[in-house]
Amino acid sequence: MKTPKTMKGMVLIGHGGLDRLVWREDLTVPEPGPGEVLVAVAAAAVNNTDINTRTGWYSKAVRGDTAAGAAGGYGAAAEADGSWSGAALAFPRVQGADGCGRIVATGADVSAERIGQRVLLRALQATGDADLPIKTLGSESDGTFAEYVVVSDVDAVAIESDLSDVELASFPCAFSTAEGMIQRAGLGAERVLVTGASGGVGSAAIQLAKRRGAHVTALTSPDKATALRSIGADETLDRNAELPGRAFDVVLDLVGGPRWGDLIDALRHGGRYAVAGAIAGPIVELDLRTLYLRDLSLFGCTYQPPNVFTDLVGYIEAGEIRPVIAETFPLHEMRRAQEVFLDKGHVGKIGLTIA
Repeated sequence: MKTPKTMKGMVLIGHGGLDRLVWREDLTVPEPGPGEVLVAVAAAAVNNTDINTRTGWYSKAVRGDTAAGAAGGYGAAAEADGSWSGAALAFPRVQGADGCGRIVATGADVSAERIGQRVLLRALQATGDADLPIKTLGSESDGTFAEYVVVSDVDAVAIESDLSDVELASFPCAFSTAEGMIQRAGLGAERVLVTGASGGVGSAAIQLAKRRGAHVTALTSPDKATALRSIGADETLDRNAELPGRAFDVVLDLVGGPRWGDLIDALRHGGRYAVAGAIAGPIVELDLRTLYLRDLSLFGCTYQPPNVFTDLVGYIEAGEIRPVIAETFPLHEMRRAQEVFLDKGHVGKIGLTIA
């Protein structure tokens, strides 16, 4: 099938509110260069990083939680360093870190036999740059909120699965983030506390921790407790309740904020804390005596070695993890999809269909 010259997609035209998301039907279809492939995107999903990039929350000028500017952004102060990499973001930008689709064209040095393969797209991609060793699809390069996207050959990973496109598209960003945290922390058959457990990464962490034999306690709101137990949580705790002291070997944190000290106090001697989000706020206070006298280890988790994503694909193909889709919208209803995402009334992922 001949690839068209133009495509439809949602474009971010600057940091700010939902009005900065603009639907276009005249975008140029990108061409794959050497070592690259062109993927016809079938489905995508919404992630916190999409919202945070839109609003400019990653800027060091922003010190509050992600909800404060989710509707209207954080203003001009975020312009200079509003991307997660700390650099100014180039606009217009097609966002979208999650994607499932089929390869429709290949660049030089890529076998044409790849054409037609169903693929999952790696959300966090190696750059070979020592100063910025990894980039996010849809941030430092155009992503999946359009009909076509170009990625490196190695970042389009073939998959064999009976799951739908939307189901598969729910995995890349959230599940690879959670698996990256778990591998960094070396989680085994131990007691683990997962914060933000009803979100995409949190619900992924529950499943991925269970497949390693962990006893999982999910921190959540009471109305979501039953849903989280159904995907593997052994216990749930009200997110506003007092945490048990010295109870957990590992904390997987996506929340941060004013209760951060309680999470540290909940770790056993020699415990490990891994973080990949701070929706309740990025600024916390640490008593260094607690860190060294209790032999704690703290892990910041963004970079992922290549095996994290291919391991994930293996888990999917083996049926060891399953998608958790709360609701699905067509791509042109992105603003509504993000509104539902920001309401935080769902468990799992908000899916997007492209066609």
